[in-house]
Amino acid sequence: MKNKIFLIIFLTFLGSVSLSDYVDEATVDIDNEHYAQPSACSGYCGEYSSRGKRLTDSPPKSRILDAMLSSKMLPLRPDEPDFLSFLRDKYELPKGFKGPLAEYDFIIVGAGSAGSVLAARLSEGRKASVLLLEAGVGESLVTDVPILAPLLQQTDYVWPYTMEHQPGVCTGMVDGRCFWPRGKAVGGSSVVNYMIYTRGLQQDWDGIAAAGNYGWSYNDVIPYYMKSERATLKGLKNSPWHGRDGELNVEDVPFRSKLSKAFLDAAKLFGHRRVDYNSPDAFGFSYIQATMTRGQRASSAKAFLHNNKKRKNLHILTTSRATKVIIDPILKTAIGVEFHKNGRVYQIRANKEVILSAGPIESPHLLMLSGVGPKRHLQSFGIPVVKDLKVGESLYDHISFPALAFTLNTSRITLVEKNIATLSNVVQYDHYGDGPMSSLAGVETIGYIKTNISNEIGDYPDIELLGSCASLASDEGKIVARGIRLADWLYKDVYQPIENVESFTVLFMLLHPKSKGFLKLKSTDPYQQPSLNGNYLTHRQDVDTMIAAIRYIIKLVDTAPFKKYGAKLYTKKFPNCSQHKFNSDGYWECAVRTVTATLHHQIATCKMGPPSDPDAVVDPELRVYGVNNLRVVDSSIIPRTIVAHTNAPAIMIGEKAADMIKRDWRLY
Repeated sequence: MKNKIFLIIFLTFLGSVSLSDYVDEATVDIDNEHYAQPSACSGYCGEYSSRGKRLTDSPPKSRILDAMLSSKMLPLRPDEPDFLSFLRDKYELPKGFKGPLAEYDFIIVGAGSAGSVLAARLSEGRKASVLLLEAGVGESLVTDVPILAPLLQQTDYVWPYTMEHQPGVCTGMVDGRCFWPRGKAVGGSSVVNYMIYTRGLQQDWDGIAAAGNYGWSYNDVIPYYMKSERATLKGLKNSPWHGRDGELNVEDVPFRSKLSKAFLDAAKLFGHRRVDYNSPDAFGFSYIQATMTRGQRASSAKAFLHNNKKRKNLHILTTSRATKVIIDPILKTAIGVEFHKNGRVYQIRANKEVILSAGPIESPHLLMLSGVGPKRHLQSFGIPVVKDLKVGESLYDHISFPALAFTLNTSRITLVEKNIATLSNVVQYDHYGDGPMSSLAGVETIGYIKTNISNEIGDYPDIELLGSCASLASDEGKIVARGIRLADWLYKDVYQPIENVESFTVLFMLLHPKSKGFLKLKSTDPYQQPSLNGNYLTHRQDVDTMIAAIRYIIKLVDTAPFKKYGAKLYTKKFPNCSQHKFNSDGYWECAVRTVTATLHHQIATCKMGPPSDPDAVVDPELRVYGVNNLRVVDSSIIPRTIVAHTNAPAIMIGEKAADMIKRDWRLY
């Protein structure tokens, strides 16, 4: 009843206001603005009502963090003991504004990889007013440090999602459940990820376009990648495939171990070429290109929002949790957003569009809470159905097996935390932006292979390899193992014995899983995470491809470039796989089902597709089917698996969407 009364008042207000009253800089005149009037929250009001304890109630332990604290780099203040608070980027309303306004031209939900660039572009030239809502806070000095990436997944900079229990996967994880952390900050997952910059192959985007998604071919999307990019890459100064005038820094990682060269030399012995994997000629091996600025993380927020946050027509609200898109059920039109901030409820109007950029979990979650989703599913929760769409019914994810370990008989080759957590390394990083602390937590090199399991035509990879100079034992189980929620019984039995031995891993990514997952509501409580179902390894080909990848890695390391450091496969069995002979197919299947780790690339939950696609949620211009003035702009729209970590594609999607929206509303 309360919602119906609000809707009547809201629609009455809509009819009394002309859009012509809210154009250009008139939308941001401090003296003439109407401020939003919040109300007290009733019902579902608390973020921690469903989750319990905050992650940072027990802050993660790290020798590197301790070394930073002991230096002048992070002077801990007695009045603010939260280690995440150091020089946190502040986002306040522009000078003179007393609070959020009652209406804006555009409301963007989510200041992540896509939302940050979208907000920056739509607020250019002050031709439109933009409200950007973010549930998290600004990044801090701690998030700048690349080597701390896995530690961040144990903090309040992530949504601590867990997948529903699925028999036969993640059996070696805490509670036997897969952990799916997603970024919760201004900058989203670009604040907590490993900064790997990959765009996807030409075959990926051309295939998406060929399925009816006009405007999404490789030639269509490359200009948007290059628009954002400011590349400083050795040997690629004159490459026609990289931008140099954008806001997002893409650079070589300053730190490289000897194992990175060994990885590329071994690949050469196997016939693999050195390539620029972000060019059309991408099938090969390379050092990683990273979103960094002189050794520091370059998040989407830093690139696109930090220097623009004082624009009078761009209002960024942090710690603001969107709970519903307000949709006129008669006109089928999105007219505003409801969100909670500081225990108060705001309902703010969007004159032009509501845009969901909340990511592959929260964007479909919000759609369903707002009445857009599978009809029967929404009706089972008593949610009035605005539009019957297959929201959340497609979900693909890239998974990995980070548990392989190789030992060395040479010292000072790998990143052993207790050896590199020194004052001199902190000073080196602080002054020069290089040294071990600039490492992507050990990940250094990348390569694409096509296993003998693949049924693809031509040089189209099914596995991405990631060379590193660390293993799960390198930090004594305090950071990486806890970051993926590896169970203590497994770590202590298998990895603790090699804590005093130099060791490393080579990771791999299953690029094109055949197993398809889904996402559903658990409750009408917006603070309760949706039901996440990865359905990992339910297709036999996925299992076989992962086993083939493991065998390929073992052969790759069993070559002269690695052998000169005494590299040897660590053969300690997983205790739960003792019934299998080590190195048999049965053993490796048991192992990958024990440590089944996400690489945080969930896609397709708000799938893009033409009208003829029965599974499509948004059209090729990212407009939600059947609902006016509502779009989804983030990685959830990617309709099929691509050869990419999804941060760069999300930024590209934001860039492309901004142009489409500007065109539709004549904002050029």
